[in-house]
Amino acid sequence: MKVSTIKEELNSLAYHGRGIIIGKSADGKKAVTAYFIMGRSENSRNRVFVLEGDAMRTKAFDESKLSDPSLIIYNPFLECGNSDIVTNGDQTDTVFNYVKEHGDDGFSFEKSLHTREFEPDNPNYTPRISAMLNYASGEFNYKLSILKSSDGDPQVCDRYFYSYTP
Repeated sequence: MKVSTIKEELNSLAYHGRGIIIGKSADGKKAVTAYFIMGRSENSRNRVFVLEGDAMRTKAFDESKLSDPSLIIYNPFLECGNSDIVTNGDQTDTVFNYVKEHGDDGFSFEKSLHTREFEPDNPNYTPRISAMLNYASGEFNYKLSILKSSDGDPQVCDRYFYSYTP
C-alpha cells in the first residue's frame, strides 16, 4: 500500500473543506497542529486567519463582501491552560468556556461538545471537527471529535469521540 504525503492527499481531492491535522514532529519532541479551510460559497472563501496573542481567529478578507458571518467568523484556535483547542467552527469557544468554568476532569471536552451539533448549513450540514491537545506533566495526548448529521438527516446528530496518546 502506497503511503501518500498530506500534500498529495489534499491535492487529490476536488474539495478538501476544513481539516485538522495533529501529530508529533519528525524527532518526536514537539506537538504539531495544522488547520486548513476552503469554502464552497463566495462568503466562505472570503476569510483569512488573524493571530491575536495566543489565539487565532478568522476574519473577512473583504468586509464589503461579507454576507453572513455566523459560520465563517470564529476562533479556530485557543490556548486553555495546559491545552490547545482547535476546531473548524465556533465550538472552539464552547470547549474553552466549558473547561474554564468546570475544569478539565478528563471528560470536559466531550461534555462541552454534547451541547453542540453539526453546522446548520442545509443541505451540507458541515460536520463540526474539534480537537483538544493536552500537555500536562510534560506528556502529550489529544482528543478528536466529529459531530455530523446521520446520513444527511438534520434531525439526528452522530457524535464520535477519539482519544490518542502518540
